[in-house]
This record gives sequence, structure tokens and C-alpha cells, in this order.
Amino acid sequence: MSGDGNGRAPRRRLVVALGGNALLRRGEPLTAEIQRRRAGEAMNLVAELAAKDDVVLTHGNGPQVGLLALQASAYPDVPPYPLDVLGAESEGMIGYVLEQELQNRLPDRSAVTILTQVVVDKDDPAFRAPTKPIGPVYTEEQARRLERERGWTIAADGAHFRRVVPSPQPLSIVEISAIRMLVDAGAIVVCTGGGGIPVVMNGAGTLRGVEAVIDKDLAAELLARSLDADFLLMLTDVDAVMREWGTPDATSIGRTTPAELRTMQFANGSMGPKVEAACRFVEATGGTAAIGSLDDAVRIVAGEAGTTVTPDVGA
Repeated sequence: MSGDGNGRAPRRRLVVALGGNALLRRGEPLTAEIQRRRAGEAMNLVAELAAKDDVVLTHGNGPQVGLLALQASAYPDVPPYPLDVLGAESEGMIGYVLEQELQNRLPDRSAVTILTQVVVDKDDPAFRAPTKPIGPVYTEEQARRLERERGWTIAADGAHFRRVVPSPQPLSIVEISAIRMLVDAGAIVVCTGGGGIPVVMNGAGTLRGVEAVIDKDLAAELLARSLDADFLLMLTDVDAVMREWGTPDATSIGRTTPAELRTMQFANGSMGPKVEAACRFVEATGGTAAIGSLDDAVRIVAGEAGTTVTPDVGA
């Protein structure tokens, strides 16, 4: 956190993690036009945040990487590209759109996208138990057919079904020094998209991509911690974290602590990783994390909306 020498409030360092709804609302077709329009709407809000604070931007890629996988499999003369390559493609594609929309709104600021590799453990148990949803939603009949034809693992996603893939824990960010250098120079950096490109490292330090998709919220937490960020903001399509979600007694949580959140249960494929990321960040840094609706981004940072997670008393 640093001031500008003119008596104005110090600028905080915010890591902002955009959920899939930043580029696509549930049920919308995966067209480039719709994603561009949604990106523009999201960047209006990010630009407003960047006027007061230093922003590092990351994003999801589940629908996009799933579509790329489907498109790749439609050409039978070449084996489908692995998920690490598709993750790199989606990170570049989405980063390009976000970067351009940012530059159109903040012409006096530098916006830059970095393809980001994230190291995972080759023995992570996630490789034996896929949980991360990617691609479009299907009816159960469609999903079971694809499961038989393509050898996919399928899981329920609300009232629909989606393909699920391994989601190992992020351990370190390969390009973190370059990211830090750009952020320190005042650039708005788009990085670690889709959780980053999953790679493993052997004893000699050689990197190799693996077939997985890292959870973008857990990767955002690692990014925020690695950059000494003050605030981790995770934006999604719900207004706040809910207590007793899915029941008649559901209520939103305004302010909370990691200790309180860890007494509750949250869905593994949706809110669970966001809550875990928030708890990890606050516990490790003493900073603030928040979860809420993309449309409320500015109000969430001001403490007027969403769920804010702060350190436990005495921590």
C-alpha cells in the first residue's frame, strides 16, 4: 500500500478474480460477440476500481476451454490438444479481449496479458478424482452419451451436467517475478487466467504441461499472496456467500472471519473454492478478501455489499 505524496488516500493492491459470468451468463451461447460485450461491461467496473487502487486481474476459463476441447475433437485427423495447451489458448484469447477493453477505457494506463504457468504436484490426489467443471452444460442424456463416446468424467452442475477434469492445488507461479515487475511499474496485469497453465517440475527444474484445470480462485489466492496484495476480490454471479444455501433458511453473510466460515459446508464445484481461497488469503496475510456479484464490485470493495472476510480476533 502506498500514497501518492499529495495527501490522497494510499493506493491498495487489489487482485480481482472474475468468474465465468464476466464473459458469459449462464445459458448464453459461447459466441465471440457475446463474450466481447460481457467483457466490456466487466471492464467498466474494473476501470472504476483501477482509478483508486492498483489492480491485478485474473479470470475463469471453464466454458471457453471446454469449447476449445470440443472444437479440437471435431477434427479427427489430429489428436485433440491436451488441456494445458487449451488452457494457454483460452488464457491468450480471454486476456486479449480483457486487455483491449481495459485500454479502451483507460488509454493513459498500460494493460498487459501474461501467459502464466502454475506449478502443481504430479502426485496430487486430484488427478485420481476429477471435480472441475469445464465446457457447456448438457442434459443427462447428452452427458451420458459423451461419457461413453469420449471417456469423459461427468458430474451434475445444478439441474444440468458438465464434463469434470482434475483440479490440482496450485503451488507456485512461474512468471511471478515478471508479473511483480509490471505491477510495480503501474501496469494493469491480466494473468493466471483460468487458474494458469498447469505444469509439473522435475528435480532439474524442467517444466512439463499436465492434463488438468487449476481452480481459478485458489490460483488467485496464490497470486495475491505472492504479490503482497492488500485485498483479494472474487466476483461471481451471486450477491454474497449464503448460510444454509439451498434451504428455506438461507441468509447472506455480510462480514465474517475464516474461523466462522470453516464451520460451514459449501459446494465443492462453486462456492467452496472461493471460501477456501478467502480463508487462506486472510489467514496467511492478515489482509481482506471479499466475495460477491460482479455488478457490485465497487460497492464490495467499499464494504457496502457482498461478503467480506477479515482476520479472526486475536489472529
